[in-house]
Amino acid sequence: MSGSSTFVGMPAFPVAAHEAVRDRTLRGNLRHATHTIRDKRARAVAELPDWAALRAAGRQIKDHTLRHLDRFLVQLEEAVTAAGGTVHWAADAAEANAIVARLVKETGESEVVKVKSMATQEIGLNEALEAEGIRAYETDLAELIVQLGRDRPSHILVPAIHRNRGEIRDIFRSEMASWGRPAPEGLTDTPAELAEAARLHLREKFLRAKVGVSGANFMVAETGTLVVVESEGNGRMCLTLPETLISVVGIEKLVPTWQDLEVFLQTLPRSSTAERMNPYTSTWTGTTDGDGPRTFHLVLLDNGRTDTLADEVGRQALRCIRCSACLNVCPVYERAGGHAYGSVYPGPIGAILSPQLRGTGSAIDASLPYASSLCGACYEVCPVAIDIPEVLVHLRERVVQGGEAVRGGNKVVLKPAKGHGAERAAMRAARLAFSHPALLRGGQRLASRTRRLHPRTLPGPGRAWTGTRDLPALPAEPFRDWWQRTHGGPEEAK
Repeated sequence: MSGSSTFVGMPAFPVAAHEAVRDRTLRGNLRHATHTIRDKRARAVAELPDWAALRAAGRQIKDHTLRHLDRFLVQLEEAVTAAGGTVHWAADAAEANAIVARLVKETGESEVVKVKSMATQEIGLNEALEAEGIRAYETDLAELIVQLGRDRPSHILVPAIHRNRGEIRDIFRSEMASWGRPAPEGLTDTPAELAEAARLHLREKFLRAKVGVSGANFMVAETGTLVVVESEGNGRMCLTLPETLISVVGIEKLVPTWQDLEVFLQTLPRSSTAERMNPYTSTWTGTTDGDGPRTFHLVLLDNGRTDTLADEVGRQALRCIRCSACLNVCPVYERAGGHAYGSVYPGPIGAILSPQLRGTGSAIDASLPYASSLCGACYEVCPVAIDIPEVLVHLRERVVQGGEAVRGGNKVVLKPAKGHGAERAAMRAARLAFSHPALLRGGQRLASRTRRLHPRTLPGPGRAWTGTRDLPALPAEPFRDWWQRTHGGPEEAK
């Protein structure tokens, strides 16, 4: 993975997805997992009669926080510092990676244990640390599977969703020994045995590690408290046992108060794991003598978030609480899988978040806004009411009009258009025809009279649109002529 967090060698989404849908094992794994999770989620959400109100409250809290993000970030820094922590500001991935590597080196250690963290995956922290001679061990079960398999995550909540139990057993048998304690002899693919093998493998790392690296699900501005929710207990071990804790967190993860946090601790577990509450909810505020790490560093990550915030339509993507509900209902993700998105953020949320954080200059990022049927299922399940289809259409407009957004005052404006010439020419021709009734009438008559000569698919770049659909058949007679013939009188009077 490169510093831009685009998976190296990834083609545009249509190409990658075309290959993915041919993998029957992958499609079967995804179908089973996503259907199971979303059915359980629907039952968990139905238990709350005020779910709609909680959803609206989550949206309002996030929007209020984003509007006043500068003030709340300063408040957070002051609270973390007063509690004994140290705050670092990172403008981009390179700066964040350099900060973390320096902090680890200052401890004299050469390995760290990690809580599952989308932010550290986004910036390619593991690879950056490895380049500095520091080995990072993932401790989340699914992340462990991905790391041992030299793989890439394909889901926000369940990174190894594309693997079945047999594949996981084989990975553990062949790879665990090179990373630490080997897999037990005769390991089978039963979930209990796989989990026990992972527990034994990770336990020695928890007890040995002096440095822990985490992200955070939320940061509470009023107290400087960070919050991690998880289901396995590995996070609790990483957050409490090491002597030094380094947390890398996107600046949008703020909530102003503990009362605001109450809303998300109800909506996040139900939308992600279909649980009423997370089995492990860990909170920490700075450092405390005799309890937990003696040194705490918070790295606040921008990496494109400020530019995203300046986009009045696209900024709603920053509301995301990483529940993955949108992935589990998306028909495109279910068939293509997460790797086709070329980012650590797959699925519908990735299709709007990655092009904003990274820009749409690359083929993969320019194609992501089109990785959707616009069915709206993602918006219906989002616990913070992100209108993903609206943002997708907005980003498609950006791609068509030139692709790159630049800051202009307090808003984001588009550079002059520099691509999609055929599409722009077609739109100009349509505007001319619709502005001149006589020209439109003549064009309709000519098209009807030559309809037998029309191809069923478009040539050149148009093949991308007609590769899976036929062009509409033209009628033998234009509507205007039919109306005049059957109703009589001047057409304009009708």
